[in-house]
Amino acid sequence: MDNLLHIISPFGAAELNFVWRLLIAVILGSLMGLERSIAGKHAGMRTYALVALGSCLFCLVSVLAGFELTSFAAVNPLQIAASVVIGIGFIGSGLAVMHGENPIELTTASGIWVAAGVGMACGFGFYIIAATAMVLTTIVFSLLGKVEHNIRTSWGVKA
Repeated sequence: MDNLLHIISPFGAAELNFVWRLLIAVILGSLMGLERSIAGKHAGMRTYALVALGSCLFCLVSVLAGFELTSFAAVNPLQIAASVVIGIGFIGSGLAVMHGENPIELTTASGIWVAAGVGMACGFGFYIIAATAMVLTTIVFSLLGKVEHNIRTSWGVKA
């Protein structure tokens, strides 16, 4: 019955709380990346925003999956999440290193990491959280690149 109610009305108080957590993670990550961008570092607003978003997403999915899978003693969602984080982080770091110090590849690597979180959220059935993270990632990819470029230009930092 609980699953039926969730399908009919997917936006409950808990889901909105998680959406806010994802949004705040993106904002705070962007602000941290802003300083790095002004300093002329390769990892800027988008990279930091995506890493913060991915970390938040992995935490939320792990916590929620722990509640969802309590009846399956042999399944440890935290161990699943940890394995995905490590594996995708390894792939992302290889992508960034393979192409030298190109900042686009760092952002791509962080995007892949967030995509793994979105996939994991879907795998555990947390569709609202996955969709929110996907929308925020798309905004980070499309909007923050332009904002970052404008800020770097106004501060006289080579883009």
